[in-house]
Amino acid sequence: MTDTAPITQDVLTIPRKLPDGPTNLVGLTRDALRETLIAHGTPEKQAKMRVNQIWQWIYQWGVRDFHAMTNLSKAYRAELDEAFTIAVPEIVDKQVSADGTRKYLVRIAGGHEVETVYIPEEDRGTLCISSQVGCTLTCSFCHTGTQKLVRNLTAGEIVGQVMLARDDLGEWPQPGVGSGTDGPRLLSNIVLMGMGEPLYNFDNVRDAMKITMDGEGIALSRRRITLSTSGVVPQIAKTAEEIGCMLAVSFHATTDEVRDKLVPINKKWNIETLLDALRAYPKASNSERITFEYVMLKDINDSDEDARRLVQLIKGIPAKINLIPFNEWPGAPHARSDWLRIERFADIIYKAGYASPIRTPRGEDIMAACGQLKSATERERKSRKEIEADAGL
Repeated sequence: MTDTAPITQDVLTIPRKLPDGPTNLVGLTRDALRETLIAHGTPEKQAKMRVNQIWQWIYQWGVRDFHAMTNLSKAYRAELDEAFTIAVPEIVDKQVSADGTRKYLVRIAGGHEVETVYIPEEDRGTLCISSQVGCTLTCSFCHTGTQKLVRNLTAGEIVGQVMLARDDLGEWPQPGVGSGTDGPRLLSNIVLMGMGEPLYNFDNVRDAMKITMDGEGIALSRRRITLSTSGVVPQIAKTAEEIGCMLAVSFHATTDEVRDKLVPINKKWNIETLLDALRAYPKASNSERITFEYVMLKDINDSDEDARRLVQLIKGIPAKINLIPFNEWPGAPHARSDWLRIERFADIIYKAGYASPIRTPRGEDIMAACGQLKSATERERKSRKEIEADAGL
């Protein structure tokens, strides 16, 4: 299947003009930061050194005050303070689940809000970040999909979620100290599985993740970052080439008939087209398997036949299948599969030679679990009947 149309024609996905004022350095790539400093009077011969210095202060040590950047001259610090700002989104509300999960309601430019979730585990701490305000995909099992798309997040608003979470966790090292000096990180992994479709905001997601992976800053390995897509086929190979992180696919069905209803983007790029792109994925290997996310919906996609079809469909793709018990939300048109049914499904996949972990629901008591995110400022409320009609159920 070929498609020459733009990835999306929805004008609402174009970032709105942000308020006038000092230029925010958060979200600028190294090249963009260098050009910005030169444009404001930094001599070209000094620009590379200045970028390295400012980069470390912002991304390695979390410093937001130019006057605290003590390896810069006082005069240069004053110039920076006049022309620039170091700003991250604002946490307007934080909820902590009984299981330790933290959900942040985050305000970005224009007064819009998104949600970011931190999930602590025994051997890691995972931050689930958003890439758009709302979403265009209207997946029937996803609460975010009932919220209309407002705009893409900027690179600064994406990496800013990582920075504000490190603020809240108290995880910035002291100036002069390396990121890994104090032992295991509280925030060790990132998943782009929050609000929005990351591949509909590719450039900003790419720049934010490049900043996050930079060894002189936050310094997270590309293998500790997972990008989840619903199947924007033309951008999949580009993800490997320009970002290089791990890939997850929101799959959820084994026939086009069912996936058309659950994940409507399937009508544009169907299962066969998506799987062809995944088989050609440049980074797919036994050490970098593609994760197939599969939400378990009672009597919809959870039969033994579905499990066997799934195994046949992904044959030849280095993969694992992440089974996700459906996390209910008010007005949801689906129910969670029975636990024994989920275990039976997992067993069929496991016996076929694929890892099939069942994701433990986290943060359900604060609506922070997978598929439950929806910003508080979104006032439109749809009835169950409207949601089912949108999904074609």
